[in-house]
Amino acid sequence: MSRREAAARGAPYPLTTIETLRVSWRVFLLVLLILTHVPMHYLWKLLHLPSAWPRWFLARVGWIAGARVRKIGVPLRKNVFYVANHLSWIDILALGGASGTAFIAKAELAQAPLVGWLAGLNRTVYVKRENRLGVAEQINELRDALDENWAVTIFPEGTTTDGQSLLPFKTPMLRVLEPPPPGVMVQPVLLDYGAVAEDIGWIGEESGIVNAKRILARKGRFRLDIHFLEPFHPRDFPGRKAIAAESRRVIEGALIATLGKPLRDFAHTVEAVRYEGKPADL
Repeated sequence: MSRREAAARGAPYPLTTIETLRVSWRVFLLVLLILTHVPMHYLWKLLHLPSAWPRWFLARVGWIAGARVRKIGVPLRKNVFYVANHLSWIDILALGGASGTAFIAKAELAQAPLVGWLAGLNRTVYVKRENRLGVAEQINELRDALDENWAVTIFPEGTTTDGQSLLPFKTPMLRVLEPPPPGVMVQPVLLDYGAVAEDIGWIGEESGIVNAKRILARKGRFRLDIHFLEPFHPRDFPGRKAIAAESRRVIEGALIATLGKPLRDFAHTVEAVRYEGKPADL
């Protein structure tokens, strides 16, 4: 059994000496980014200037982790609801860096040390999925975000997969599009890691610490193509289930074309992504 397979089953991931050095170097660079970009963000806010520092920060963290991002297609910049497949926490860095989008995240993320604070810098919209009585209030928060001309991203699979599969799309947070705010479009997005997708994918019982170590210990770089697919108007697909179905249809078609073969069933138990051991359910 390979170390990758063992990690997916929840086993520890011991690092070699050279891997430990890679992780240490990348962590050092991440600390430098925090020390330089975060103060500049607050300075921009203090001067009441639009701040692109969170976007630059996310893009550079992804670069340090090894991702070399290529945008394919034209991303809508404002008044857009991105719907994307989900493989890794790298997705958030890459999408945020490439488009400036905010994200919808589970409320627990706000309490996560450092990660929650950084997510807040990027205008993350927090939701409590278990708080059914507060759904209307949460939908109003999302509407307010869209009203401010943000791009907002949701990962409707509800967990991370392996780049060879596509899970059913969950629909509760698409209620913000019932009815759609004026001028808002939906743009499906395919995240394609190519040959390294299964290695990058955060799957099975792998813990968050092990996954971070494993990714930061990888040698060299890996490509990540972000396919911004054809947008559509949500009024043409009334209701969140129809919007989810159309988004999934478009992403599935693009993924099959990229892989050059049919999708396969996801081989692991599907659980919501957790920041206690995995990233927040997005």
